[in-house]
Amino acid sequence: MTVEARFAGLRERIESQLDAALPSPTDDPRRLHQAMRHSVLGGGKRMRPLLVHAAGAVFGADPHHLDAPAMAVELIHAYSLVHDDLPAMDDDALRRGKPTTHIAFDEATAILAGDALQSRAYSLLAEAPLPAELRVQCLQTLAHAAGAAGMCGGQALDIDATGQMQSLQALTRMHALKTGALIRAAVRMGALCGQAPVAELQRLDRFADALGLAFQVRDDILDVEASSEQLGKTAGKDVAQDKSTFPALLGMEGAKARLRELSAAMDEALAGYGEEADALRALGRLAVERDH
Repeated sequence: MTVEARFAGLRERIESQLDAALPSPTDDPRRLHQAMRHSVLGGGKRMRPLLVHAAGAVFGADPHHLDAPAMAVELIHAYSLVHDDLPAMDDDALRRGKPTTHIAFDEATAILAGDALQSRAYSLLAEAPLPAELRVQCLQTLAHAAGAAGMCGGQALDIDATGQMQSLQALTRMHALKTGALIRAAVRMGALCGQAPVAELQRLDRFADALGLAFQVRDDILDVEASSEQLGKTAGKDVAQDKSTFPALLGMEGAKARLRELSAAMDEALAGYGEEADALRALGRLAVERDH
């Protein structure tokens, strides 16, 4: 089976499991449940759950052990997008080619939907059919990545920096928290499910750090070069909101050179592995080469 075919099968598996894990749209409170499902289902690259499965495969993890961590990290990602799109933050009307949650419903419902998605993520991990110690490790990994030392902290830095020109070091640190922390958590949870040794966890952290930053550099490039229709979200938002980006700091050619450096760093981190890491390599290429 090709890596592409494997990803297609995994995306179907992930979509089906997310559908089953979310509340029924016909159960009360219907508006909240419908907003939760609108925020999660029917779109997205599923990069983070795919990373859970790909990292687990490196160490021969049972695929059934990877399902709850994969769903949990995607629900945390989805909640972050719902809140990120709110008028108090990025104030965006388009996400994954459809109206953002606060546009499709209302702001209060969007806030509650994000809160409920976060709660559901942790309940899925807490109830997962995993050894107790592994459940705690996954919960700790995801909670750390999602909080003030990770994604939320990065979002706070992003808000604080709006309208200012950041240094390259500050911009890199902000995205290592805002985007990279959750990507690193996805890779680490997959590896933990495969009982990876500490040295291997550290190696995969290096891969994930490079991938997370590459994903953001590519995002900044696409924000300039792609259309809203191509992206499924509003293009040109960073420039309109006067935000620092890698193309703004490095120039477009400099940003693309940085992307090549990060691609090489990912290859180096995985150099000691064989074909068992091919799915991780493919996801690294996807982060660098994607067009939306």
